[in-house]
Amino acid sequence: MEYQEEDFLLLSGIQHFVFCKRQWALIHIEQQWQENFRTVEGGILHKKTHDNTIKEKRGELIISRSMGVFSRTLGITGACDVVEFHRSRDGVSLYGREGTYKPVPVEYKRGKPKQDNADVLQLWCATHDD
Repeated sequence: MEYQEEDFLLLSGIQHFVFCKRQWALIHIEQQWQENFRTVEGGILHKKTHDNTIKEKRGELIISRSMGVFSRTLGITGACDVVEFHRSRDGVSLYGREGTYKPVPVEYKRGKPKQDNADVLQLWCATHDD
């Protein structure tokens, strides 16, 4: 089964739902978002991460920021904080680049890892299409 684009769920919404259903409803249903010190600080720390105009290459490493991803099979869409492309024989071709590269997603989170699997699920959804 394939989902239609208007039915897609946001990756960030999936993470919010698993972390706290009330938070998810306030943000994604009621659209009642209230900034606080931590969210403003997170926005500042993520500013470079979310700037997809920054193109970066370090030797054999290519860094893509705020890379959009979607899956019609899973019915999800969103943006990865950073995807590092490491040159690798068992990688994928990249437009305009010679050789093949293995994509490695990087999600930036503040603080200690959460007790639940909300962040892990968000990362899994961003990297799978099955």
